[in-house]
Amino acid sequence: MIDEFQDVTLEEVTKSDCEFLYEILKTRNSLANISHKELPTYDEHVKFVMKRPYAKWYIIKFKNNRVGSTYISLQDEMGIFIKKDFQRKGIGKKAIKLLMKKNPRSRYLANVAPNNKKHQEFFKKLGFNGLQYTYEIINPEIV
Repeated sequence: MIDEFQDVTLEEVTKSDCEFLYEILKTRNSLANISHKELPTYDEHVKFVMKRPYAKWYIIKFKNNRVGSTYISLQDEMGIFIKKDFQRKGIGKKAIKLLMKKNPRSRYLANVAPNNKKHQEFFKKLGFNGLQYTYEIINPEIV
C-alpha cells in the first residue's frame, strides 16, 4: 500500500524552528492575517513560540525541506501557511489531512480572514463549510 503522505511530513515545532517560522511570518500578507496586523519583533516571536500557544504546532516538510507550518489550537481551530514557492502543489491539502489524522477531533474549525479568498476556497475544497462572518471595530468614537 502506498502512503499518500510519503512526501509530506509534520514535525512538532521546537525552539530551533523559531528563525524559520519568523522568516515565513515576514512573507505573509498582512491583509490575510486575522491574528495580527503588524509584524512582531523577533524576540516577541520567540516568546510566542516558546509559550506553546497551540494544542499542536508543526513544521510542514515536503521531501525533507521545511515549507510551512500548521497548527491546531486549544479550541480545535486550525491554521496553515505554506511558502509561496510550494503553494498549489497539494502540500497544504496533505498537511491538513495529516494534521487531522494525528489529532483526531469530532469537529475542526478554520478561521480565515474575510478578504483571504484563497484560504476560503482551500478549506471549502477540503469539505469545510462557512459558519459566520466576524465584525470588528477599532477605536470607536462614542456618539
